[in-house]
Amino acid sequence: MNLHLIQARANRLANRRLLAAVSQLSEAEFHAERTSFFPSLARTLNHLLNVDHYYLAALAGDTTMREVWARYVPARTAGELAARQDASDRRLITLCEPLTPADDERIVAFDRGAGIEAGPREPLARVLAHLFMHQTHHRGQAHAMLAGTAVKPPQLDDFILLGDRVHRGDDMAALGWQEPV
Repeated sequence: MNLHLIQARANRLANRRLLAAVSQLSEAEFHAERTSFFPSLARTLNHLLNVDHYYLAALAGDTTMREVWARYVPARTAGELAARQDASDRRLITLCEPLTPADDERIVAFDRGAGIEAGPREPLARVLAHLFMHQTHHRGQAHAMLAGTAVKPPQLDDFILLGDRVHRGDDMAALGWQEPV
């Protein structure tokens, strides 16, 4: 069982469901100031995607991860953001698909501003755990902000337990995915 792949797929499903709800908002509502660390849905969800790009670059061994971060152009609309997030989530799934437990200790190097040689090094399993936690954290913030609109926040935790499969059938079918037997 590849737990990283299970989490990457659950991440994509949760992002798709959340962004489908957010896409029902007007552009003004998407950008409206709200209570949060990044005080709008647009800023919170763009931050989430930019961090994903940075971590995906690091996980792929791309030493230009700082430039990837700096070049990020925020999405103006929720629809644009949803498409870009889905592409990022697909990249994460592709990265996780071939992983085995032997990969968990593979070292991932980061450039936090002083160059790749001086940056921190972390085991891949911890990097992925952090990335999934970061996603969950900011999706929670977006979920709370969405609660202050006319759009009902969607359920976001139906994607891991086998017993919850009844709640994700439409999501799985939309991606052409099958439940494990």
